[in-house]
Amino acid sequence: MDDTEPVQPSLNSSYIPTGLGNHQVSEDEESEDPSASLLPKHSSVPLAVRYSPEDSYCLVYIIFFLLGIGSLLPWNFFITAKHYWLYKLSNNTDRSGNEEQRSDLSDYFESYLAIASTVPSVLSLILNYLLVNRLSSNVRILSSLFVILLVFVLTTVLVKIDVSDSRVEFFIGTLACVAVVSGASNLFSGSVFGISGHFPMRISQALISGQAMGGTLSAVASIADLALAKDVTDSALAYFLTADIFILLCIITYLLLPKLAYSRHYMLAATCTSSGVMSEGGAAEGAKVSVPPLQPILRKTWVLGLSVFYVFCISIMVFPAVSSGIQSVHKDSGSPWTTTYFVPLTSFFLYNVADFCGRQATAWLQVPGPTSRVLPVLVLCRTIMVPLFMFCNYQPRDHLHTVLFTHDLYPVVFNCLLGLTNGYLGTLPMIYGPKVVPRELAEATGVVMSFFLTLGLAVGSAFSVLIVHYI
Repeated sequence: MDDTEPVQPSLNSSYIPTGLGNHQVSEDEESEDPSASLLPKHSSVPLAVRYSPEDSYCLVYIIFFLLGIGSLLPWNFFITAKHYWLYKLSNNTDRSGNEEQRSDLSDYFESYLAIASTVPSVLSLILNYLLVNRLSSNVRILSSLFVILLVFVLTTVLVKIDVSDSRVEFFIGTLACVAVVSGASNLFSGSVFGISGHFPMRISQALISGQAMGGTLSAVASIADLALAKDVTDSALAYFLTADIFILLCIITYLLLPKLAYSRHYMLAATCTSSGVMSEGGAAEGAKVSVPPLQPILRKTWVLGLSVFYVFCISIMVFPAVSSGIQSVHKDSGSPWTTTYFVPLTSFFLYNVADFCGRQATAWLQVPGPTSRVLPVLVLCRTIMVPLFMFCNYQPRDHLHTVLFTHDLYPVVFNCLLGLTNGYLGTLPMIYGPKVVPRELAEATGVVMSFFLTLGLAVGSAFSVLIVHYI
């Protein structure tokens, strides 16, 4: 990245750019403003950062945290309901004799789900970037939330409908729902992350931590439903109803956001900046362009963007397609731990808890910095996670018959490492991105960083199909 332009400072962030600490006010600057001696010496800090109201009771932080949960909730609820999908796609009541087709539907479901999710997501983020200056964030966010709610209500209704005679049609319809809800949720998350780029770094961190908490909540809900419900359809019904209620909660909390002084302050400052009005009261610099310029954004963020891309590419290669197929080596014992709860706990719950811990750690520790070469090196080191998962007790195995890690502790450790590194190394470049560009490009940069993330998921999901087939 180009080091000539300083990283923008952020309020409530433990990361302080080195250039800011050494900034000196010149004599010319002091002579132009008689009150300069009464102001903080860091005059390069934007006005919106220096004079901002308090986030009373951390309400804005909590709202963005909830919006973060809602942004990945659809994806997490779809992938975590593994027992429900296996029940719907199984052939235990089928008499057609089409065994191979039914087996493919269930064995490759997670990989198909990932592809159906990520491909439209890439397209929606491209659309989101083109609409940043043409369509208000309110319209983009609220419309996408209502689409997500509609699809989830439809999914909830289908839980109690018998599809034993039309499993292929149900499979195709489910993937279509996933494609629609993924496109809408990425339009939502990209828009919200773009808005968070105008706020202090702690707000972006709250949004990203909320995404991890969404996965944790979906895993907890899945385990609770398995434990309490009498059959899998009752479990799935309660499960998806929970998602419906939470999406509705996201709509309500987002509508409350403009009513808070803290959020109004930063959103107004962002509007003035993007309109060409200088925050210090100067003259307008120019009219707003319809499409934000991409070249200056990529020039400053390409290393960060590629880091985000590779982090999530590696993660989606093995989670959930491979990790959810790893069975207990003591499955034949018939205990609830080795049969019913092993995959929900070791694959989904532990991964999401570790992911949340990694993301939350960035609130207190932001090392390495945005220009450090160590960050991409650490990201590349995560490649080792792919063979580690492949040589666990994944079943069924058709080609790669060697199992090196023949103890249930191995997938526990590997899922924790995968989640922890995904959370920490994936969050750092995401929150750095909007802070290393001019403030008027912060929202567009947030969308671009979300695009790198989703592109990584798309490429990784394609490779996950090959990995499952190779095993």
